[in-house]
Amino acid sequence: MFLEVQNIVKSFNNEHVVKELDFSLDAHKTLSILGKSGCGKTTMLKIIAGLVEPDSGTISLKGENITHMRPEKRNIVYLYQEDLLFPHLNAFENISFGLRLKKIPEPQIKEKVNHIIASLELHGQATKMPTQLSGGQRQRVSFGRAIITNPSLLLLDEPFGSLDAGTRQRMQSLFKKLTQEYDITSLFVTHDLKEAVLMGDEIGYMRAGMLQVYKNKQDFINDPDTGVQEEIEYWKSLKG
Repeated sequence: MFLEVQNIVKSFNNEHVVKELDFSLDAHKTLSILGKSGCGKTTMLKIIAGLVEPDSGTISLKGENITHMRPEKRNIVYLYQEDLLFPHLNAFENISFGLRLKKIPEPQIKEKVNHIIASLELHGQATKMPTQLSGGQRQRVSFGRAIITNPSLLLLDEPFGSLDAGTRQRMQSLFKKLTQEYDITSLFVTHDLKEAVLMGDEIGYMRAGMLQVYKNKQDFINDPDTGVQEEIEYWKSLKG
């Protein structure tokens, strides 16, 4: 198994935020994780990224125990809702930042960055500064910076939450395309029900620090706790 999370527990001030977290994920798959605010989704991602130390349990990536490994050694990229671009660098330099840290030769950097700019549909935006880009364009640059270093695992924490509906839809489609093109393995956290169904090869539902991963999307839809049936009935009532 590519990613294995076993019996992870985390408490803050005697409050159990993550309880017996136990799941696995195959390579090149996206696990959507749906849940309301405060259910432990972000803490879970930070534990996997190495930004928060678990109280107990183990995390393995590609067969290696990374539970206590330093974040920068894990080859995991954590993407927030905010794009967190470097304000003094243009789009091209933001995307190439990780490659320059690895001292990749300049011709390879140009080739890789230009290819990903095309994949991200950012034609003509390479020399623009972050303040000159739209919200969707900045988020695409942020994706490019993450993907170009070929991380083992991508963690996405409500990545499209701050975008308007139209831009969000375009970003969802683009992300699906990029996961296939770059063989991305990812955890995609969202509180949006439709987005969870659309983005994930598999779906999990988190409540009160506990995660349930469903065998298939139909099981997820049929579970009354997920709220899918309520939403279906709501839209049916509007049509009536």
